[in-house]
Order: sequence, then structure tokens, then C-alpha cells
Amino acid sequence: MYVANDWKDYEVIDTGDGEKLERWGDVVLRRPDPQIIWPIDEENREWRDVHGHYHRSSSGGGQWEMKKTIPERWTVSYDRLQFYIRPTNFKHTGLFPEQAANWRWMMDKIAAAGRPIKVLNLFAYTGGATVAAASAGASVVHVDAAKGMVQWAKENLALSGLGDRPVRFITDDVFKFVQREQRRGNQYDAIIMDPPSYGRGPGGEMWKLETSLYPFVESCLPILSDNPLFFLINSYTTGISPTVLHNILSMTVKKRYGGKISAGELGLPITRSGLHLPCGILGRWEE
Repeated sequence: MYVANDWKDYEVIDTGDGEKLERWGDVVLRRPDPQIIWPIDEENREWRDVHGHYHRSSSGGGQWEMKKTIPERWTVSYDRLQFYIRPTNFKHTGLFPEQAANWRWMMDKIAAAGRPIKVLNLFAYTGGATVAAASAGASVVHVDAAKGMVQWAKENLALSGLGDRPVRFITDDVFKFVQREQRRGNQYDAIIMDPPSYGRGPGGEMWKLETSLYPFVESCLPILSDNPLFFLINSYTTGISPTVLHNILSMTVKKRYGGKISAGELGLPITRSGLHLPCGILGRWEE
């Protein structure tokens, strides 16, 4: 497991009964998490004395119960990176803190490369990986289909004092963008992707990770440079093993470039129990 264990502004305080108790800076939130199938050891005052509690609805979705006044958004820091946090309607906060394990890895890879590195970040959300790569000196192309997420990513980059770095933000369908980059002959030294479990393209094309991921990774090979640095796949799709990502990277990127692959779970430390909370999986190819 790749554990993001060097946060100061974020903490999983405790877990149990399908929920996690988290600290985001000075704000404490209680949110559902389907991986947490064990009981709360002791539902003490800390569990009840939260700023916000997201309640799932039996009919799907859910809503926030705000118990204390909090800003509409606030900031957290990781190393020299800064991010805006805001509770959204779908329980999320705009950041997946377990991804810090990947940010640290890619910052180290880029800084040690000793050459200019051009990164493509696909399904790039609010830009955690974009900010990390830019901070390490890479030029980045950030692509996401959601206009609001791209704007949030721009604001995170500026908040981190990196607004002058060579980063292009593109609101577009990721698949169509990759196809256009093939036709243009554009290439990248590193590709990051965090594909959804399900989705629909602008023309109603159906994306299902189990059937779409392999051909999509394959379609990215022509836009890799002759000397790529890394290729990173994240997944939060339930039931997919890290070995699946290992195999896909082995049959595509490694087959063409050699190099090495690592795969495993992402996780966060739980302060009270000393255990780890699983938070998705990753597959990494590196030169």
C-alpha cells in the first residue's frame, strides 16, 4: 500500500460504521466511505462535535448537515502546494488527500529527470497532480470535461504561487482530445489519468472502465515521447485489482518502452486506531 502519511493539514481522525472523521485544516467533517465496514470503537464527543456531517439518502445522493459555521471555502497545504477545499453536493471536498502519495512520487521523478518534462493530466479534476507536476518544474496540459473543475484547478495553481508556470487548462472530452493530439503529432513525457467507472462522451459514447480502459491506454501510446518518464493510472472503481492496472501497463507501455511497473492500493493512516484506510488503487510505469 502507498500511504500518504506526510500530511499536516489533513488527518483521518477515526473511522467506523461506514463513516470517516476527518480534519481539513481546522475544519472537522464526517463523511461516508463504503470501505469502512467495521464498527466505531467509541463514538465519543469528537464524532458528534463536527463542523459538517454528510448524510446519505436511502434513495441515492445525500446532503450536508452543517453544525457549525464554516467559510464557503478554505485552504489546506501539502508541502509547498495549496488547495481550496469546499464541501460539494456529492459528499466530496475537491481534493483526494491519498493522492499525495502520487504527488510526492511524481515531484521527485520530475525534479530528478534533469531535462524538461511535458506532462498530460487526463480526467484532471481540481488539479492536484497538475499543481504537483508544475511545482516540480514540468510543463502541464490539464484536461477535464467539467468547466467548474477546470476553473477550480486554475485557482489552486494560482493559490500555490504557480500561476506563471507553463500550464494549459483545457475543458474538453478527454478521448477526443487524445485523438486530436495524435493527429497534431503532439507528444508528452508523462501521462497521468484518473478515469471514472462510468461516463458518457459528448456524442453519447458510453465509457465503462472494464471495457474502455485498455483501448484508451493503447490510444495514448502514440502521444508518448521517445523517452517517456512515467505513466500513472489511478482508479476508484470497486472490484478492480491493482494487478489489472499492472497487466494493462505491461501489455502497452512496458511492451514498447521496457522500464518497470509497480501497482498497489492507495491509503491514508487512521490516527486513532493506527490502521490504514484503503482509498483506491494505482498502477505506475516508469523508465
